[in-house]
Amino acid sequence: MNADRDFLKGNEALAYGALRTGLNAYYGYPITPSSEIPETLAAEFGRGTYPEFRAFVQAASELEAINMTIGTAATGAKAMTATSGPGFSLKQEGISYAAAMELPLLIVDVNRSGPGLGNLGPEQSDYFQATKGGGHGGYRNIVLAPDSVPEMALFPSLGFELAFRYRMPVILLADAFLGQLKEDLTFPEVPAREFDTSWAVTGARGDHRHVLSSLHLELPDQSRHVEHLRSKYEEIVGAEQRSEEIATADAEVVIVAYGICARLARAAVRSLRDRSVRVGLLRPITLAPFPQDRLNALIDGGVRNLLVVELNSGQMVEDVRLVAEGRARVESLERVGGLLPSSGEVEAAAEDLTSSGDLRSALEAMVQ
Repeated sequence: MNADRDFLKGNEALAYGALRTGLNAYYGYPITPSSEIPETLAAEFGRGTYPEFRAFVQAASELEAINMTIGTAATGAKAMTATSGPGFSLKQEGISYAAAMELPLLIVDVNRSGPGLGNLGPEQSDYFQATKGGGHGGYRNIVLAPDSVPEMALFPSLGFELAFRYRMPVILLADAFLGQLKEDLTFPEVPAREFDTSWAVTGARGDHRHVLSSLHLELPDQSRHVEHLRSKYEEIVGAEQRSEEIATADAEVVIVAYGICARLARAAVRSLRDRSVRVGLLRPITLAPFPQDRLNALIDGGVRNLLVVELNSGQMVEDVRLVAEGRARVESLERVGGLLPSSGEVEAAAEDLTSSGDLRSALEAMVQ
């Protein structure tokens, strides 16, 4: 890898991004389409280029991988695991334990088509599992959604920063297309930050013994702990909503899309704007917390038509509808099975909404 500039797959860029931000340990079980992440890390392990990278283990199962990651994270180290849909399902029990233990760790899920074994095509059907907790008990995680190879390289740094700031798992949710896509990139400057780990287990060295546990046998203790987790997530909702907007200032229709779908939507917005059709894009960068404040502001500013583009049977569209609360029309364009809509299809669906919106306005004016 060139020190400054290279031409890499998204998975490879993510691995190098994690190394450059000071990754200490990786545990994983290979599964396509995320396999280039452990392949890249295995090739770099022991070479001395990244001296902070001290542990690489190809686990015998996804359950082993997530529990090894938990054990290392409990020491205050920067620990990461990566997988795809079926493996992400197997990790859910461990992720619930990590959330309850308030452990900072990074979990990468490169979505493939499903359910079941599905196929290796790109999909976004792990959205619910990532953003709504996924495992047992009531908890939430921060979920980041890159849409390019440069962001695949950058987001491990952001992920660890947020994980240690709030002491919680952070999920980096990509799709098979982004994992396999190759792009030219200049690696961002991502300092290997040191974080406060005064809470971490020490092996009982020194005067204080730290215990990290998800078990609270006394009912009031469990209640207080769950309320604490909820309060912490409410703080995150207020402080960490992240999104990108394109041409929303005067938009009649706003497309809401993330990941590879956001790239298709950008092309559609450019083409429609060239024809003076007022369409914009809202790209959630944090899927959890969902950027509800910006979506609310757009609706309050007069946007009455929203088009959600996603690679599943309709998941993020539910969050959009919860925010809209009937104040805007919400339609969706969905593809499953590893298939993607073309930018032309996105363009046509958005333009249809502008036409129907004009007709509805005219009918409302006639009634008045």
